[in-house]
Amino acid sequence: MNVKIEVIPHSQHRYPTVGDWYFEGENLVIKVSKLSDWRLEMLIALHELVEVLKCKHDGISTEEVDKFDKEFEAKRESDNFDEPGDEPDAPYVKQHCLATGIERIMAAELGVSWKEYEQELDALP
Repeated sequence: MNVKIEVIPHSQHRYPTVGDWYFEGENLVIKVSKLSDWRLEMLIALHELVEVLKCKHDGISTEEVDKFDKEFEAKRESDNFDEPGDEPDAPYVKQHCLATGIERIMAAELGVSWKEYEQELDALP
């Protein structure tokens, strides 16, 4: 499997998100929003990589994740900044939480303030 990580303008995602993963044949594509610092972009990429690898291992499909995420976003209130993967009924909640844990560890190792990181993500349109 080849893995392609691409930083794109936030508005170019398939649906409202800062990180997205899907397969093109056997190849994995990860897209992340352009942010103010490469470290923030790569934290998102790391999160997506961990999440997708664990989903693939556990038999959770791209289609299941996309369906849940798109339905969550369609119902999202404007003042709700929750992550769809944190919802207890998300088909990939376990995989998402693992990815967030690893993301937080790497943020600390890279000297990234988690609070400031979340504030930048929350400020995206």
